[in-house]
Amino acid sequence: MKLINTLPEVFEEFNEQRKNSFITALEMKEKGIPFVGVFCTYLPQEIPLAMGASVVGLCSMSGETIPDAEKDLPRNLCPLVKSSYGFAKTDKCPYFYFSDLIVGETTCDGKKKMYEMLSEFKPVYVMELPNSQSPDALELWKKEVVKFKEKLESHFGVTITDEQVRRAARVKNAERAALREFYELMKLKPAPMLGQDLYKVLYGATFKFDKEAIPGEIHALVERIKAEYEAGGEDSPRVKLAGRPRILVTGSPIGGVTEKVIRALEDNGAQVVVFENCSGAKAVDEDVDAEAPDIYEALARRYLNIGCSCMSPNPNRIKLMGRLIDDYQVDAVVDVILQACHTYNVETYKIRRFVTEEKGIPYLSLETDYSTSDIGQLNTRMAAFVEML
Repeated sequence: MKLINTLPEVFEEFNEQRKNSFITALEMKEKGIPFVGVFCTYLPQEIPLAMGASVVGLCSMSGETIPDAEKDLPRNLCPLVKSSYGFAKTDKCPYFYFSDLIVGETTCDGKKKMYEMLSEFKPVYVMELPNSQSPDALELWKKEVVKFKEKLESHFGVTITDEQVRRAARVKNAERAALREFYELMKLKPAPMLGQDLYKVLYGATFKFDKEAIPGEIHALVERIKAEYEAGGEDSPRVKLAGRPRILVTGSPIGGVTEKVIRALEDNGAQVVVFENCSGAKAVDEDVDAEAPDIYEALARRYLNIGCSCMSPNPNRIKLMGRLIDDYQVDAVVDVILQACHTYNVETYKIRRFVTEEKGIPYLSLETDYSTSDIGQLNTRMAAFVEML
């Protein structure tokens, strides 16, 4: 009889999901299932899902291929852009290899120029994302959503119906609801797991291709965590994690090497209880109105509401962060900025003022990249910051 995995083993399974899904992706390709590679949370995944395609994230978060990328790209470019291009150029990313179409969006100048270069390796389609959230911007983004649907229809020789899109929206809504149920466990005080484990599940779930199965898996995990939390005992999180300062992490996309920031915080006695980044709450906070008269306007409205720093002005980031600070009883905010990510770097001014003046809690911004050379410095800074709390 197979023994039930412990929770740490379950967390690690999610952590390894990106690697474990390589074989699954190969098997799906052999069955003729199309793959659409994407880079950003602004992209409405419901459209390719509606035609039966698998959607996979291509943003790479490792420094492994950056030296190869820098043969073509400037050194003072965002590491996420360089890493993504490097994995495509060196053919070291199976998901890029499996993708029949790469879809980008005009979130930042570095990505826009990279998409031009990626088109030398794969078919690339770019959606024109507005840089504001005005009524005119919504109309433009709705047109882009419809054009994206038409591109998929022509590229793959399929017809995508409104009802197929509505069904895909319901599937994605269920997935988002399950992930919210999971990360909202961190509202408990003390929270029932480390931020490292929280992130493993949030990130790993994006590489599970059976979207309809995700809610059941996540709900079962939630119930196990609740049961272990309530059971008490010396090894219970209620004992082991009690008294740790509660941290909200915001800023640029994190993952891979940048998880060093989470480890530095938690190795020095803090606990990351919520991620506002696009790999956290920002990605799943809102649902699509699947019953709206115009499903494409509903998609456009939901995705355009994301509070990324590429938007000017960007009130939705402040709005979401304020709610998370209150709901998760946050003691401090850490703003992680990737080097050369200029929009997030400039926005630290407003975020610092909001956190320290309006919310009255400590704030720290730090700039990093995909190298490990600053781990010692990170530990020193995080130790001092947590000690202050």
